[in-house]
Amino acid sequence: MSLLEVEDLRLRFGGLLAIDGLSFSVEEGEIVSVIGPNGAGKTSAFNCVTGFYRASSGRLALRGENLLGLRPSAVAARGIARTFQNLRLFGELSVLDNVRAGAHLWLRQGILDALLHTPRYRRSERECTEQAHHWLDFVGLRGDRYGAARNLPYGEQRRAEIARALARRPDLLLLDEPAAGLNQGEKAEMLDLIRRVQGLGIAIVLIEHDMGLVMDVSERVVVLNFGQKIADGRPDDVRKDPAVIAAYLGSEAHA
Repeated sequence: MSLLEVEDLRLRFGGLLAIDGLSFSVEEGEIVSVIGPNGAGKTSAFNCVTGFYRASSGRLALRGENLLGLRPSAVAARGIARTFQNLRLFGELSVLDNVRAGAHLWLRQGILDALLHTPRYRRSERECTEQAHHWLDFVGLRGDRYGAARNLPYGEQRRAEIARALARRPDLLLLDEPAAGLNQGEKAEMLDLIRRVQGLGIAIVLIEHDMGLVMDVSERVVVLNFGQKIADGRPDDVRKDPAVIAAYLGSEAHA
């Protein structure tokens, strides 16, 4: 059984078929890149997997458990975390509190604990803060973790968002263009971070337009065009696929 199974997935917006019969799988601890031209349906697929969009039909399963129709919070509770193409940090909160927010799924406290500041509440809050520091250290955040998240440089905000996702203790991490807007040095550091996350046993699916990063880090590449899968295989094989070349360059250029 694969970790994630996507079978014959379809997503309609009125008369527009944004995803058309998409099928792919992700194995335990695997790094898979989903690539394709703008508008190919990559982020829409992520949104279906994480419950932000409700797929029109098909099958989504994590270790065989159905995900179709679940709310985002329920999907996250089953072991899937994500980042976004456009940063979704809480700008006015501290960097530390942003990462602490990612740990809310596993906090062992109830409403009465929070109201009465019980020993269980204090232990849970202390553990949450320790975990937030741990993940900020893990991603290599160099900025002020006690200041407002909006004051961090862009690249550091990317790291903070990944730290928040890791604080959920996921089995599968979805990264939507993690290298977007980064300079070459930051991209090299992001490549190293992705590999270190995999070293924790976490499977990763990333959407990325930087083909150098995709080819370096991916074990498998899935290519979409107009909502359909046109290739699925090892990076070297996908790079040479005529359908992939045509999708990116146009059939006349390929000819």
